[in-house]
Amino acid sequence: MKEKGRKVIATNRKARHNYAIIDVYEAGIALVGTEVKSLREGHASLVDAFATVDDGEVWLRGLHIPEYTQGSWTNHSPRRTRKLLLHKREIESLVGKTREGNQTLVPLSMYFSDGKVKVEIALARGKQDYDKRQDLAKRDAEREVTRELGRRIKGMR
Repeated sequence: MKEKGRKVIATNRKARHNYAIIDVYEAGIALVGTEVKSLREGHASLVDAFATVDDGEVWLRGLHIPEYTQGSWTNHSPRRTRKLLLHKREIESLVGKTREGNQTLVPLSMYFSDGKVKVEIALARGKQDYDKRQDLAKRDAEREVTRELGRRIKGMR
């Protein structure tokens, strides 16, 4: 998934399974030096991460960036709360939508975009178990259809 000037560091693979994605935003993230060095080595985990809006600012909580191995006393705390950088109108929109109810902010991926660390966050609604089962059944059915089409095409040759 390497696009022009975009190198993926970490993805939250369970997010699309557990949540119905409503809207996606790209946000910058305020980091300290050793965090960036650790990210350049490809170390990060979005598994338990989520975002909150507090006092007109968006904060990313639960993101795990391990300590930089060559770091000294200047190393960072691995699970500290980090500020997300968004435009004011985007933050105001998120405040309104998250207060509406049943919606949360979930990070989907973290990547370098032209040397800067960006986080793709999604406004999402949690899925029920039956929604997850329906999605899995639909995906399996589509997979079977494409397999059958492939078999028929190969049989015709």
